Amino acid sequence: MVKKVCHLFSFLFIIFVLFGCASADNGEDTGSGSGEITDGDFAPLDKKATVVIAEDGAASGAGFYIAEEKGYFDDYNIDIKFTTFANSDDMLPALAAGEVDIAGGVSTASFFNAIAQGIDVKIIADKGHYFDGSSYFSFVIREDLQDEIKDYSDLKGKRIAVSSRNAVDDYIFQRMLEHAGLTEDDVEFVLMSDFGNMLAAMGNKSIDAALQIEPLITQGEAQNLHVRFGDATDFAPDAQIAMVLGSPDFIEKETDVSVRFMAAYLKGVRDYNDAFLHDEGLDEVIDIMTKHTALKDADVWKKVGVTGLDPNGEMFIDDIKKQFEMYDANGAISGDIDFNDAIDTSLSEEAMEVIGRYDR
Repeated sequence: MVKKVCHLFSFLFIIFVLFGCASADNGEDTGSGSGEITDGDFAPLDKKATVVIAEDGAASGAGFYIAEEKGYFDDYNIDIKFTTFANSDDMLPALAAGEVDIAGGVSTASFFNAIAQGIDVKIIADKGHYFDGSSYFSFVIREDLQDEIKDYSDLKGKRIAVSSRNAVDDYIFQRMLEHAGLTEDDVEFVLMSDFGNMLAAMGNKSIDAALQIEPLITQGEAQNLHVRFGDATDFAPDAQIAMVLGSPDFIEKETDVSVRFMAAYLKGVRDYNDAFLHDEGLDEVIDIMTKHTALKDADVWKKVGVTGLDPNGEMFIDDIKKQFEMYDANGAISGDIDFNDAIDTSLSEEAMEVIGRYDR
């Protein structure tokens, strides 16, 4: 009898050990992620996680769209939900409160003021810069002025349309003036918030030049309204146009999810660079872009200057600070910002430790 009892306990002990090992292998009760790294990549999350992205179909969201369509988020057991906001005044508080996990943002005085006044969001990765010689956000001049305007200094006395004050548009405009050896008193600044209206203004000759954006740059050229004038990299090669923003809770508390999200995003951006810089998988990427953005013409995608997206997520941090300093000098900033706290590159750095750097 004693032998039978001993055999029974031995059998139950073996079953317990085996069951416990199986539970550990399956990741039960270990949180949202296993934390494992296999074959140079992160293991999928044990439980499906939903990440909410505030994105309105901007071309600079290419990394999100490509990663979603090519299954990079699915590989990590991440479900993506896109949402939109009427303006950043509504989006930033939602991001700070954790109602949204990820968003895109551009440099404006109001954006920095929100952070200075206690809206806690993190600037975490690149979402828009210039490609050398093919800037997606650059100056154009009226086609009939090509013989008259040969250099940036020739813009003296000209009417130049810019879409905003104390925002990245204004910053690029000021950098151009400095490069040209001009001041704002030497030109006529025309505030024109709608880029589409700039095309009409070119047509009726009410402006001479404009800081225009794609695909309207290419469209205006096709309509013989304007021509590209130099390239923004002539005077602002290290300009940070847009950034990926993150909720502090998402970055700091949901670490298993957020680092995998970043890895998937960077994979999408790398495919984007392979396509537009190296002509690898271009048709597939253009199909994705036509699906998710307002530009539906695949042929035009092959002509436009596309948004620069860094395949390692790296930003021009010094330039972000310079933009803040310009707005502050203009009296448009109320308060100060600790950029060591506001800028957090830890996710991209941690992701690259696993998936490696892109060095093409």
